[in-house]
Parts: sequence; structure tokens; C-alpha cells
Amino acid sequence: MKYIAGQDRTQITMFPAVMDDYVSEDNPVRVIDAFVDSLDMVVLGFGSAILKDTGRPPYAPQDLLKLYIYGYFNRIRSSRRLEKECYRNLEVIWLLSGLRPDHKTISRFRHDNPAAIRNTFRAFVKLCNRCGLYGKELLSIDGSRFSAVNSKDRNFNEQKLKERIANIDAKIERYLADLDENDASGAELPSDADVHRIVRELVERREQYEQMLSDMRANDQTQVSLTDPDCRRMSKSGRDIVVGYNVQTAVDSKNGLIAEYDVSNQSTDMGLMHDVAVKSRAALEIDAHIDLIADKGYNASSDIANCYTEQMTAHVCMDIDSFDICVETDEEVERPTSHLNGRCVYLEDRNICICPLGEILYPATYRWDKRCTKFYNSKACRICKQRCTLTVQKQFEVSMPPGKFTKEYNAEGLKIKQVRITPDRELLKKRKCLSEHPFGVVKRDMDAGYLLTKGFTMVDAEFALAFMVFNLKRALTLLGTEKLIQAARAV
Repeated sequence: MKYIAGQDRTQITMFPAVMDDYVSEDNPVRVIDAFVDSLDMVVLGFGSAILKDTGRPPYAPQDLLKLYIYGYFNRIRSSRRLEKECYRNLEVIWLLSGLRPDHKTISRFRHDNPAAIRNTFRAFVKLCNRCGLYGKELLSIDGSRFSAVNSKDRNFNEQKLKERIANIDAKIERYLADLDENDASGAELPSDADVHRIVRELVERREQYEQMLSDMRANDQTQVSLTDPDCRRMSKSGRDIVVGYNVQTAVDSKNGLIAEYDVSNQSTDMGLMHDVAVKSRAALEIDAHIDLIADKGYNASSDIANCYTEQMTAHVCMDIDSFDICVETDEEVERPTSHLNGRCVYLEDRNICICPLGEILYPATYRWDKRCTKFYNSKACRICKQRCTLTVQKQFEVSMPPGKFTKEYNAEGLKIKQVRITPDRELLKKRKCLSEHPFGVVKRDMDAGYLLTKGFTMVDAEFALAFMVFNLKRALTLLGTEKLIQAARAV
């Protein structure tokens, strides 16, 4: 018995192999090819989409875009690794029709077309929307931190700069003491020339830190990053997590597809829900009311109120059954009663609250909204199981005629009204499986938990590729290769 033998490598074939036979009919690479070929490169804004009359011919932007999408689809993000795949990967050879761009060309394509790549993500969202993959009724908002191309040692705040300056001063003092010891003892210690050189380098470094500290104070900054100026040190519960970016996503509840995303360097999620929600409405062309779900990190009354005014009800995870927000209105509204959410009684003359159990609640600082005061009793509330500690809106603590009130909200004389929102607990149960899944896939399956580019613009383009590929994988699971190809070619 013999083993199964392959062909002789030196054997000359009568008919050459057909390139289209390299991939099967249901291979996902055919979807990438069909989708990119359906795009208008000029409308999307790719720089080399319009050919020049003179000069060396460039690579078509379609080919390089196909290569990047394929790379993120298969955990290949490095331009050097993508270059290697052009020589050895049959799928890539088929996708690019045998083209072999070098790694500099591949890298330069992403660097020169960040806005166009973002538009490509939106184009795929529109394709999925036309296929009915978005429910457009419920969006889950969440954020996650991603490591930037900037180490913690290259990130500074005011306290860290002061410590570095103090350490340099101590080192300079020690080296100057060594010089005095050299003069006194004549022992074989570091030479005077070496000591002077080291001291000079330390002085230059000290001047650099002092300049950074001065620039931070002048620009009203809390941090400065040297490698990537746009990234920031992120922390949670007083513990440093990463120096990077905070990426927000809006995930549709029907099939778990990402509708929109946003990149921020803000450490917390507070106040970031409204912007990504508005972008999602525009991307999905939603005109009707829509619900939002988010975790406790988005509990900012002003942000929730902004969502409410644009036909979006935000259901935020909180310990209380309901919460009040203030929204702008041109109509007179009823004056709120002295009861806070029907639980606590506010005594205006003493500026205290009486809880349902009869305990006195005293005013304390409310960190999320400077216009609010939180009433609390450290001893009573710590052991109480009713969790009725609430907030009072300071703008309502005014004497008004019975039944009606008006209150100037800003210089334009806008009026406000109080709206109570009761979070839907059943909707909130869906939050984890909707929001956490895309981040898990991107970080683990795509190996994209860290960034390869620097700056808001380039980081935005990097996430556009990652999230587009996530949606592509979901769409392939839902529709299959054939239907998705037909949908792409029908555009």
C-alpha cells in the first residue's frame, strides 16, 4: 500500500489553473469582493479614486480596501503581514487578482483615507438596513477602553510631573555632593566630566518637564501624552486601567448589529450617550420614537434629558424605581409638589428632607449634576433597604403662584418642565448580551484590543474597519453568502 501522492512539482501542465477556482462559491471573500465593487469610491472620498493624467499609476482603492477588510476578518491587521499574505494566501491572490502591494503602500492607504474608511462603515450599515437586519426600536449604548500607542510612562499629569521634577532635583543634589567628595578625598569616583554631563542632561530633562507643566496649566489640561497626544489615562474606581481611548457603540437589539460608534478620550461614560444615539438615528434613518438602554455609568440627568427631547427614552440601570429629568419647553407646566417622587418631603425653610421612615436627610454633594443636591443621612440610609435617597432640582426651589410656574433656564428665557422616567427592567436585562458581545469579538476574535494608529482621526478609521467586519460576520450568519452578495450587487 502507498500513501496518497501529490503532483510532481516539476511537471508541466497543459492547461494553467483558473484563478476563480481558488475559492469556493460560498467563501466569505466573495462577499467582500461584491460589497467593495458596489461602492462609489469618489462619493466615499478615497483620494486615489480620480486618476491623474501624469505620473505612475496607483493601486485602485477598491483593491487596498478589500485587503484591509479581509485582514480584519482574519485577525491580520499589520501592513507587513498583509503584504506577506499577498504572496502566499490563495484567497488574497484571488481577491486582488494577483496584485502584490508592499507594506508601505498598504499602510499609506489607511493613513490617507480615514474619512473614506469611516464612510465605508456607514455604507455597510445602509446595506444591512436595506436588508431589514435592524429593528430600529431599541439601542444598547455602552463603552469600552482600548490601549493606545502610548505607554503609561509617556503619560503625565500634574502630580506625576511634580514628582519627576522633585526626583531630578534630588539626583542633581547627589551628583553635586559626589563632586565635592571627589575634591575632598581624591578617591576613584565618577570623573568630574561624567558628573557634569549627567547633571547637564538632568537639567535639560527638568526644563522639559517644567515646560510640559506650564503648557498643561496654560491649556487647562489635566493630562499630556507624548506618543499619542489625543489619548488619556483611563481609570475606574480609583484604579488605572489603560492609556487609550473610550469607544462608544450603539447596538441594535434585533440582530446585535452595530448601528454607530464614537471615539472619545473621556475616562468615564458620563454624558456620552446622547451624541452616539443621535448619530445612530441618522444612520438608520429613524423618525419614530426609540428606546435606549445603558448601565449606571450613563446616569447624567442632562444627557438623559437631551435624549428625551429627541424622541429617545433612556433606560439607565439605577437602584431607584424612577428618576426625574428637566427638559426645555415653551409651555407652562404644573408646579411640582413638595414631595420628591412621592417618597420624601422637602422642607424648604430648613433645606432638609423627611424620608418615609421619618429620618431627616441632609443636603450633600451630587457629583453628576452641579445644579442638583443629594439628600442623605449616612447612618440611616446605610442600613435602610428602601433606597429612597433622591435628588432635588434647585431650579424648582422658588416661590411661585399656586398651580403654575415658569423658570428661566438660560439667557434666552427658555422654560423647563420635570419629566419622570421609569426604567423598563425587562429591557435592561438585554443590555449585557447586546453591548458586551461586540467588544468581546473585536478584542478577542479580531485581536484588536490594542490600537496600531495614533490620533482621533486614525483611531476612528481603525474602529471603522473593526466594527464593519463585526457587522459583516453577523450579516453572513443571518443571510448567508449568496443573499448578501445579491444584496450588495443590487445597489
